[in-house]
Amino acid sequence: MPTVKNGLKDRLTRCRQIKISVRGRKSGKTISIPVWFVLEGEKLYLLPVQGSDTQWYRNVLTNPSIRIEARSVEAELRARPINKSDSVKSVIDKFRDKYGAGDVKKYYSKFDVAVEVALSQRGSQLVPTPKLAAVAV
Repeated sequence: MPTVKNGLKDRLTRCRQIKISVRGRKSGKTISIPVWFVLEGEKLYLLPVQGSDTQWYRNVLTNPSIRIEARSVEAELRARPINKSDSVKSVIDKFRDKYGAGDVKKYYSKFDVAVEVALSQRGSQLVPTPKLAAVAV
């Protein structure tokens, strides 16, 4: 079975967007959303588009378990909120470098928090996402 480090990290280096899934703090239901990210070493950084008002971010504060999916590989990991202004600014700069300052300004409206997800975590699970086979009729 591939490790989180080798399987997921490999796919993260080849895509610009991932899908995250979090548990709703009120509903308890799994909520999935596509997001931009920055990969730096063994850390994945996420920037909520509406800062601390973003629903998935508020869900992570209640339950830090997060599922990351990149190109058919998923991993259950733990998210760590970042709210120190200098650390948040560092993440914003990484996003501007990757996606361009204009697009970050266009799509992100509040810059008060970020999220860090360590790829090397004890007990993390890597699960290949099954692809649906096409059936000839």
